[in-house]
Amino acid sequence: MIGASFPLVVALVAVALVFDFLNGLHDAANSIATVVSTRVLSPAIAVIWAAFFNFIAFLFFGLHVAQTIGTGIIAVEVVDWRVIFGALMSAITWNLLTWWGGIPSSSSHALFGGLLGAGTAKAGIGAVVWLGTLKTLGAIVWSPLLGFVLALLLWLVVAWLFARSTPLAVDRKFRVMQLGSAALYSIGHGANDAQKTMGIIASLLFAQGLTGEQFYVPFWVVLSCQAAMALGTLIGGWRIVRTMGSRITPLKPVQGFCAETAGAATLYLATSFGAPVSTTHTITGAIVGVGAARKVSAVRWGIAGSIIVAWVLTLPAAALIGAAFYFAATALP
Repeated sequence: MIGASFPLVVALVAVALVFDFLNGLHDAANSIATVVSTRVLSPAIAVIWAAFFNFIAFLFFGLHVAQTIGTGIIAVEVVDWRVIFGALMSAITWNLLTWWGGIPSSSSHALFGGLLGAGTAKAGIGAVVWLGTLKTLGAIVWSPLLGFVLALLLWLVVAWLFARSTPLAVDRKFRVMQLGSAALYSIGHGANDAQKTMGIIASLLFAQGLTGEQFYVPFWVVLSCQAAMALGTLIGGWRIVRTMGSRITPLKPVQGFCAETAGAATLYLATSFGAPVSTTHTITGAIVGVGAARKVSAVRWGIAGSIIVAWVLTLPAAALIGAAFYFAATALP
């Protein structure tokens, strides 16, 4: 064992699962806001629906995102328990602050920022793995833009296909179809977001010499992370649901379907390429896209702007908090 006692490693794994739980709690809105705001499902049923599909997400995707987080942000030889502690405590702190304020910031980028902050606090800028870091930074930009474009295009196609249908008939059809789109989005959410915690835990185990000489994610880590995220989603984050589901733009089932489907497609693409994107960014871009497709004034741009400000602040704030927790940990024996 290198650098930390076994009980400390167990404690850090527990902290990582707490973060994963809070990620599900904080980001529950991403999976269920549209289906709740359109009243296709009640909040209680919606979280059960989303939590189930969050949990089974590991059946559909490889662990490319976990690989990026575990080895592609901070050089593996730099990672120790203090770096992991700083990253996790930073992400948890930022999650709780933004959850309490009802701000749909990115749990993913809070973890990313915390890892960068703690890693550079230990070893300087040379610790950064630029390929994975730039891939993640790029995803901050392209994931909401792709969600926006896909949702807008999908809405235009659907509007053309159902131009001769009555509003009541369209509403009834898409109430059923939105169940499927919500499930698809929840799978994408569970696949991309839970893998970030898998990568953190696997990185810790590798740094401590517990997984041999090759980095990999043990299956018990996969199941634990999926279960923790699903449990967090089950409890839900209703403050953020309101912001995501109604304050940005009013939604009907057909618009909810378009937003969720576009968001799911974006997440599937990102997960396949190992890009740790933000589900918050993705679904927000998609919701704005369907709102703007109707008319630009349908979007409450002030609310959308405040969300963007939160996104911009997340990385530097989380990095500073991560560095602070790393230095605090160095004072421990």
